[in-house]
Amino acid sequence: MTNEEWEMKNRKCVFALVCLATVCLSLAPKVSAQTASPNGNADPLHQLNNSVRALVRRVTPSVVHLIVTGYGPVDSNRGSASLVLGKQQSVGSGVIIDPDGYIVTNAHVVRGARRVQVNVPAAATDDSPSGSLANGRGRTLEARIVGVDTDIDLALLKIEAKNLPAIRLADYNKLRQGEVVFAFGSPEGLQNSVTMGVVSSVARQTDPDSPLVFIQTDAPINRGNSGGPLVNVDGELVGLNTFILSEGGGSEGLGFAIPSATVAFAYPQLRRYGHVHRGEIGLAVQAITPSLAAGLKLPADWGVIVSDVTPGSPAEAAGLKVQDIIASIDGRSVDNLPSLATLLFMRRGGEKMKLGVQRGSEKLSFDVSVFERPHEFDRLADLVDPDKGLIAKLGIIGLEIDPKVAAMLPPLRVSSGVIVAAKAADPSVDTLLTAGDVIHAINGVQVETIAALRAALDHLAPNTSLVLQIERDGRLMFVSVDLD
Repeated sequence: MTNEEWEMKNRKCVFALVCLATVCLSLAPKVSAQTASPNGNADPLHQLNNSVRALVRRVTPSVVHLIVTGYGPVDSNRGSASLVLGKQQSVGSGVIIDPDGYIVTNAHVVRGARRVQVNVPAAATDDSPSGSLANGRGRTLEARIVGVDTDIDLALLKIEAKNLPAIRLADYNKLRQGEVVFAFGSPEGLQNSVTMGVVSSVARQTDPDSPLVFIQTDAPINRGNSGGPLVNVDGELVGLNTFILSEGGGSEGLGFAIPSATVAFAYPQLRRYGHVHRGEIGLAVQAITPSLAAGLKLPADWGVIVSDVTPGSPAEAAGLKVQDIIASIDGRSVDNLPSLATLLFMRRGGEKMKLGVQRGSEKLSFDVSVFERPHEFDRLADLVDPDKGLIAKLGIIGLEIDPKVAAMLPPLRVSSGVIVAAKAADPSVDTLLTAGDVIHAINGVQVETIAALRAALDHLAPNTSLVLQIERDGRLMFVSVDLD
């Protein structure tokens, strides 16, 4: 290398060092400003940290811990042939949806419950480690089950409390894949826990034969999280944590939540009726197969075809016909049975929907009214006499199970008893009984009529413990009642 080349190389190195120093000096004030404050107000990482902390503090007061007591099989040393029933306790989560003490959770969390207790968190005054231990104690209140719908796995509870911090429901239609979400609850009984993740899918259908869709998330969810809220960055409930898919039983990033739209649809009906009414339009449909398309000379070998129109139904009145191909509902494309069922599932009586169909070579549109499908339990309402059926000491209105009533009910384990048709308007006692429960016995003595039930209650000595044997959702269980 010549002297000239060496000198030129040195000049280039000096120039590069000067440029680097200039850049560093120009950045120095910014870097200094970002790291100078211990609170990190200007540091993006600290801003994220503070935002998450603020969200958690806002949402946590709405999340409750559930303690569910019931009876079930327990281990026995007497051999595998012996079945021993014992008291069992399980935990779950719930979220306050109304300031007057209404809480939503999963139906499977309270299945078989004899007693449900709700731990409401104390108001957070100090989020330091020692303060969190004190704030985590909260207060425990008795809850009654207001309504249950096992098809959508939702239950509504009520505690006697006012001015509770209720969570807001998010607009499910605005939820998008990749959004950041937070799962709250009591995984494995560890109260007041929160995890963070993203929305993996906004509408995952885990069962192709079911119209239900779920939000899939990779936010860690474990047993005990069921019934707790999945919230967005605004602290709104986007879903209710429901189940996980796991080989080993722990979180593997495959968590599923009931969408907020389903909760919003079911809540007022669970509160009013104790169950959910669904809408119908009077159509029977089938999936189009290649053989079906070939035989009927259909324009496509996929999609959904109308196989029947119920006489006198809104679908018939609107003009729909057998062999129409359903193309869309309210502008949303329909190309298979699950997508059709999902769009029809949460329709209320009185609503209207626009169906786009293909009839031969024509594309048509029909406005169809939705009517409310009678719930199987609602048919009992016409048979109930509030005066004759009132059982004041239990705070219920009962109905004796005769062959006519039994035909309206799912198969019972015990074919006789008194079914709870409704709660009394002004009950003298608040029990955990709910509409649909069947009372079979009082303190081990079988009852088959309302008269026998009243007589058994009247003959109880003061301060006697009262235990009812009831049947709920196909399961026999005991319920303790405290009479005034």
